Amino acid sequence: MKKNLDKSYDFSFITDNSKKCTDESAFFLTKLNERYLQDAKKRGCRYILSAKEVSEIMGINDIKIIGITGTNGKTTTAAAIYSILLDLEKRVALQGTRGCFINDKQISKKGLTTPTIFKTMQNIRQAIDDKCEYFIMEVSSHAIEQDRIDGLNFALKVFTNVSQDHLDYHKSLENYIKVKSSFFSDESSKLINKDESKIEFNPKNCRTYGVENPATYKVLAYTLNDGISAAVAKIDKVYEFSSPMHGFFNLYNILAAIGSVDMLGVASMEEISRVVEDFAGVQGRMEIVSEEPLIIVDFAHTPDGMEKVLDSMKSKNTIVVFGAGGDRDRGKRAKMGFVASKYAKKIVVTSDNPRSENPEEIIKDILKGIKNKEGIKVELNRKKALLEAIKWQKSDEVLLVLGKGDETYQEIKGDKIPFDDREIIKNFIDGQNR
Repeated sequence: MKKNLDKSYDFSFITDNSKKCTDESAFFLTKLNERYLQDAKKRGCRYILSAKEVSEIMGINDIKIIGITGTNGKTTTAAAIYSILLDLEKRVALQGTRGCFINDKQISKKGLTTPTIFKTMQNIRQAIDDKCEYFIMEVSSHAIEQDRIDGLNFALKVFTNVSQDHLDYHKSLENYIKVKSSFFSDESSKLINKDESKIEFNPKNCRTYGVENPATYKVLAYTLNDGISAAVAKIDKVYEFSSPMHGFFNLYNILAAIGSVDMLGVASMEEISRVVEDFAGVQGRMEIVSEEPLIIVDFAHTPDGMEKVLDSMKSKNTIVVFGAGGDRDRGKRAKMGFVASKYAKKIVVTSDNPRSENPEEIIKDILKGIKNKEGIKVELNRKKALLEAIKWQKSDEVLLVLGKGDETYQEIKGDKIPFDDREIIKNFIDGQNR
């Protein structure tokens, strides 16, 4: 990337790509590009800048940055904070899995959960230029480990939960948790899920939220019938809110969003609670694709994520369609199979994003976690699997399609082939109703 500057500096532009370096450039040195430092110098670059120096040059400290991390719930919690702030008539930006949005307008498409630090800084700069007061961003474990948040001053850090994920990269759950915990080791303002015991954090400037344990923001009572309704206590006062979203796990996401906005001092708890009902959720997260029959698509692709989704529907008879990604943590596959069999009597195991792996081998790994093979179907072709599940579905059953959410492709052997669970389902249902 490249950032042009005015004439007040000894260099005319900043870049993090050594190939673009000249004697007029400054090289933005990061953990990811440090091996190219000598190449930058060979091309004539005389100025080497740290993330802190670049952040000062770009003037990105005049905005409140809110970072959300956790295995599950980052996207929904970030989007809920964004929605609440917009409804409270604040100017705000959101960066994450779904892309970057500024004041309800999308400025970049889907990409990494947390982009390179240079890209993030450029997005923050644009948000400031558009008069934003707040910049909300999802923070992945990869980004923490790779210093892709270096140079940013967070006004608030939020923790959702932690469970097995990305062990292909972090090698062990202990390492993964350690990386997540490091985000909360400083004295910055933070909001922590009190019902999650695995995380470590600096207690200074910390508030908590929870359903089961005492917390700053504590749910006293709730119902999950036809959405979510709850009463939450903050110290000695109780506030009520309602949401059209489904699932116990979304109670946590909404609670985290409410607590975050309150900690930012934007509005009263009464005002915050009032606008919660305007947030209907995120595409691909518990997204209802069909009402009759009831078919829901969700991004859940970890054992814990699947458990949260399936548990939210445990009062209903469920069919679940899922697979597991290739070239990723193999250890979670059998666990995903076990979780599916724990809740659903009908299961269709299929392909997800096999990448360079053989889909049959991935499915074999999944099936190792399913002891009772009754009610289990295997269909490698994901489209056929979806259609098979719909035909198998009875009127009193809910079909849960997990793993890909709002993704619009399947990644196979290096190619991203157009594929959208939601479109396939809708087209089939529409064809049946004609």
